[in-house]
Amino acid sequence: MSEYTNFEIGQKFPMPITTQADGAMFQVDANGAMFILQLSRTDVIAREAFRTGEMEFAFYEQDGLLFLLYQIDGIFKEGWGDAPLSLHNLKEGLMPTEKSLQDKTLHLYLVDTTLQILLAQRDIELSDKCQSVIRKHVAAQKKKPFSAEGFRKKVQRIWAEKTPAMMREAAAAVQHVALSIPHAPQMPETAKKLH
Repeated sequence: MSEYTNFEIGQKFPMPITTQADGAMFQVDANGAMFILQLSRTDVIAREAFRTGEMEFAFYEQDGLLFLLYQIDGIFKEGWGDAPLSLHNLKEGLMPTEKSLQDKTLHLYLVDTTLQILLAQRDIELSDKCQSVIRKHVAAQKKKPFSAEGFRKKVQRIWAEKTPAMMREAAAAVQHVALSIPHAPQMPETAKKLH
């Protein structure tokens, strides 16, 4: 992740988000891979679930497109969400580099849709299989970029054919993210004896 970008909880999200509506965005650029979830209604439980809860991500491929599928306990009661990857809307200087594609980190951001404030963040490490799927699609899209209209039509057609749950069944790679709760400090044996 670039040194100059300041991601601070409670502050304005420092990157431009073109679509300001509830939903997710999956982006791979010169800063690495990121998953941005925008929600207009969250509570402490949802923010904590995003920061420390169990999650599952999967990568689905169809017609030259890559979809990141996501399921987050504590935020979504059931089902899967999806976010297609596209490079066509990136500025030239933000295109993924060989170095950024070597980074196995997926940066997760929870953003308030209305205020564009960063509510929670988390980093997870992707498996080699997930990483190779991303690299393959980035290389293909760099070689033969989608137009904005072509991308939109292809995504709409896939959405008309398949639900995110169907995509998950045929996923090329899956990444499970375990519950991540910091351990409470252990009480020394001597202190236990006093009680």
